[in-house]
Amino acid sequence: MAESATLGFLKAYSIPLLLLLFLASLIRNKYKAGLSDIPGPPIAAYTKLWRLYDVWKGQAHWTSIQLHKQYGKLVRTAPNVISVADADEISKIYSIKGDYTKTAFYPIQSISWKKQPQMNLFSTRSEAEHREQRKKIANAYTLESLLKMESAVDDCSKSFVEKMGGYADRSEPVDLGAWLQYYGELKDSPYGLEGPADVSIAFDVVGEMTFETKFGFLDKGGDVDGMMQAIEGMLIYASHIGQVPEMHWWLIGNPLLTMLMPAMETWNETLMFTLKAINSRTKISRDGELELEEGRVGNDMLSKWAAVKAFDPLKMSTRDIVVHLSTNVFAGSDTTAIALRAILYFLMKNPTKMEKLQNEIDDAFKAGKLSHFIQDVEARNELPYLNAVIKEAMRLHPSVGFMFERHVPADGATICGKYIPEGTIVGISPWVLQHDPEVFPNPESFEPERWMETDKNKAELANMEKHFFSFGAGSRVCIGRNISQIEMRKIIPLLVREFEMSLGGSKEWKVKNVWFTQQQMPPVLFKRRQKSAS
Repeated sequence: MAESATLGFLKAYSIPLLLLLFLASLIRNKYKAGLSDIPGPPIAAYTKLWRLYDVWKGQAHWTSIQLHKQYGKLVRTAPNVISVADADEISKIYSIKGDYTKTAFYPIQSISWKKQPQMNLFSTRSEAEHREQRKKIANAYTLESLLKMESAVDDCSKSFVEKMGGYADRSEPVDLGAWLQYYGELKDSPYGLEGPADVSIAFDVVGEMTFETKFGFLDKGGDVDGMMQAIEGMLIYASHIGQVPEMHWWLIGNPLLTMLMPAMETWNETLMFTLKAINSRTKISRDGELELEEGRVGNDMLSKWAAVKAFDPLKMSTRDIVVHLSTNVFAGSDTTAIALRAILYFLMKNPTKMEKLQNEIDDAFKAGKLSHFIQDVEARNELPYLNAVIKEAMRLHPSVGFMFERHVPADGATICGKYIPEGTIVGISPWVLQHDPEVFPNPESFEPERWMETDKNKAELANMEKHFFSFGAGSRVCIGRNISQIEMRKIIPLLVREFEMSLGGSKEWKVKNVWFTQQQMPPVLFKRRQKSAS
């Protein structure tokens, strides 16, 4: 009798009871131990949906800057999330020991192969796995190793300059943002799947360095196999679902999907694109092992890693090679294209800075210090203003638009003088650090001169370097940063030397933050320089 009365009560009051439980969970979130007194948007303390909505609007990077201006160094942006704005905390949160582990935001950004999610260097949360995998491939990303493929970058640069020259000769505006992606990266699409980076190098350059094969983006002047659209979709999915990562299991992260639909892996364009590129050079045999043709060993990453596998299969597996190559395809385009766009956009918006850079390049070329296709060592040693321009553009517009999330380790930690309990998500955004007016006066102004060393500013430079966070820090610092920097140091001076460039249309770009801060450039007018040093 009592049991039936209880059931009757639950049926009659089920909706009010559910609402009561929901309200109780919101209150519990708000007054979470150790976090309730940290300031932030009032709604954010109750629900992570505030953060999701902020990301959905596409301007979360500016929101972060404004929140820290309003609330200080610690800002609560979700019930269990604290944004930190203090460069002194970088060495703690992103310690080389890796005791602050990555959050559930990252595993979303991995491929599925052979019906299993395959963690890459970026997505794995295990520090032990990260150390083991990085040890296998780190040598391929050293500056010395990458410069063995420098002639391949020159080939892509030659093709790129020829394409831009055609626009100049026709006096036709060009969608430079898209072309920089073909040289290096991607564009806009629907809700899909996914850096850090860090996507960091142009598509055709990535193809040469990864597979010793151009992907064909420059030749086509457009997307190949839908890759740019697919990557964009992956970024949108990751940026949104990453705010509520528990939803991933109910969506494309559900392990039942690959069992019920074995062909689902063919939906992952990054994996299929990678396998296609591998098959253009070699093959994966029926037993799932990668084979490399004898005599085809080169300086590209596929050749290097296949050779390691052939010598010691326990050191490098086929799975390792496929995962790392696919990461290059995905992460090897976006961030560099974003940086290239930023450099040229800010130069065009600031003609006196453009002229100063042109003069530096012209003088060095006339003095015989530069090759026609500028070599990386020449750019590093002979063009100090170029290096300052690159640094300032990346400071002003970092490619990564969110904070790099980490979990506070066991026993908690003191951050900015405040005890933060274990398990709390904390992180630092490069946008916040790099727009700090106390470190970078007039932070929204493009001033490359601030990076030029003088006898008087060495301490200031050291402090700015400490706040430069575009490539991350610690054990998870972007492994592809050398590729990105090589590309920028080579293509930017070549374009500046050969062409006058100016913005058309509204002269203002549009930026949308989908984990990476992608820009839609206004049309650009190219004109061959009359006093070109070529």
